[in-house]
Amino acid sequence: MVTITISGTPGSGKTTVAGLLEKKLGMKYIYSGMIFRELAEKHNMSLEEFGKFCEENCEIDKELDDKQLKILKKGNVILEGRLAGWLAYKNKISAFKILIDADIDTRAKRIVNREEGFVEKRKKEIQKREKSEAKRYKDYYGLNLNDKSIYDIVIDSANKTPEEILEIIIKKLKR
Repeated sequence: MVTITISGTPGSGKTTVAGLLEKKLGMKYIYSGMIFRELAEKHNMSLEEFGKFCEENCEIDKELDDKQLKILKKGNVILEGRLAGWLAYKNKISAFKILIDADIDTRAKRIVNREEGFVEKRKKEIQKREKSEAKRYKDYYGLNLNDKSIYDIVIDSANKTPEEILEIIIKKLKR
C-alpha cells in the first residue's frame, strides 16, 4: 500500500500529472483544490477573494486540512494539494511526496491556455494567491512553502511534458 502526495504551485502541471499517475497506477486520486474551489463558489467569491477571506477565517483551512488528513491516514491514495506533502510530513504519515514547480511565466501561460485571460493579469493573480497562501500557512502552521527538503522528488515542469514527468516519478517510485 502506497500513499502519494502531489504538491506544487498554481499552473505547474500537478493536476495533469496526478491524473496520469492515477491511470498508470490504478489508484484513487483526490484533488483538494476542488474542495477549496467549491467552498469559494459556495461563498460567492473568486479564488483571490476567498483566499483573503481565509486569511481572517482559519476554520476553513483547518476544515480542508482535516479532510485531507483523514484521506492520508486511510492511505493507498494519490492526494493532490498545496499542503498535501506537508500534512503527511508533519503528521508522520508515510507517503511518497512529490513537488512540481515551474517559473511564473510558464505557469501563467498554462493557466491562460486552460482558463483564458491575459498572461500579465494571471501572473498578478498567481502572485497574490501565493502570497496569501504563504501568509496563511506560515501563520497557521509555521510552514515555509519554499522549503522543498521534505519532498522525495522535486520536478521543474517548465520544459517537460506531463508524460516525461510521469516517467520520472514512476522510475523514482520503483526504487
